[in-house]
Amino acid sequence: MIGLGWAGPQEISLSVTQQQVLDRLAQVMSPRGVALTKSDVLSEIAVNNGKVYFSINVDAAEARAWESVRAAAETAVRGIPSVTGAIIALTAERRPGAAAAPQPHRHDHGVAPASAHKPSAGPGPSSPMSKQAEIPGVAAIIAVASGKGGVGKSTTALNLALGLRDLGLRVGLLDADIYGPSVPRLTGIHEKPQLDDSRKMIPIQRFGLSIMSIGFLVEEETAMIWRGPMVMSAITQMLRDVAWGTLDVLVVDMPPGTGDAQLTLAQNVPLKGAVIVSTPQDLALIDARRGLAMFNKVNVPVLGIVENMSYFQCPECGTRSDIFGHGGARHEAERLGVPFLGEIPLHMSIRATSDAGTPVVASEPDGPHAAIYRDIAAKVRDQLTITAAV
Repeated sequence: MIGLGWAGPQEISLSVTQQQVLDRLAQVMSPRGVALTKSDVLSEIAVNNGKVYFSINVDAAEARAWESVRAAAETAVRGIPSVTGAIIALTAERRPGAAAAPQPHRHDHGVAPASAHKPSAGPGPSSPMSKQAEIPGVAAIIAVASGKGGVGKSTTALNLALGLRDLGLRVGLLDADIYGPSVPRLTGIHEKPQLDDSRKMIPIQRFGLSIMSIGFLVEEETAMIWRGPMVMSAITQMLRDVAWGTLDVLVVDMPPGTGDAQLTLAQNVPLKGAVIVSTPQDLALIDARRGLAMFNKVNVPVLGIVENMSYFQCPECGTRSDIFGHGGARHEAERLGVPFLGEIPLHMSIRATSDAGTPVVASEPDGPHAAIYRDIAAKVRDQLTITAAV
């Protein structure tokens, strides 16, 4: 990952075409003096409702020379009257057989060298973890992750953030699930983030949380078909180019699985811990183990496991049914020696409030489900205190 730019909204009335974008990019020169459109570095250009998305793919050895080209391309695209915004990534990949480029002594995005944040016994400059740096003003960053999709991770992340808020903490929520961002729907947010004077995106305030999502920048139906380097670039920008302000905790809703997004987060910021969300099913637990193993490999403390959809509670008669089995996540936590944070039922009110953009902790604060999320939040806070003291 090298860089990615976001051009903010403008007052427009026309629609932009792919040819208009290409015409503007033809005026941007590569480091070799060749028009960008003839340099064989452009990905497919996507245009959706006035928003433009593409990447500039170059060899890693030449990446630094292309940084100004990406900025010029952003300026050129932003200058089209019908453009409302643009996401332009500069991605760099080493060609097969090429030697690794030497690590520069300076750093990007204002990130301090690893030595400023890690003890001398920490990873050396060749380690991916040496790129970690705190986000100014953010005391702790935690990831909410799952080994597979469909386990209610995003709903859990949002209500966990609200539970931490109810404990008196200043909390932010970053929706880093760039393939399928759910937070806009779960929060009912339809507005676009604005830029401050330093061109950082301003998080949207809702329910007492500072919230940012890639879903705020694209339409809900847009297919996020991005290559690995673009994934890393987008997540890095959502971390670094957002004016988070002063937060006690930033909760990051991760994509499911153990891929580029998880590694990018772990390599860019010193995570204080991860919360694993699973259902009681054996298949979900197998994938949850992979998530636990990945965070262990990158030295991120696992704060605990949440068993979501732990049981079904009939809203009419209150009868409980263990549709997906029960207790699997608790037993797995005991087997692996990590904390078990709690059980969340499969209940109509949780589903209905999520679909309506009014999460249950905010809309039914005195209800039993809000109490469950707050209890989990208290355990997460306690685990953060323990890991900070180690």
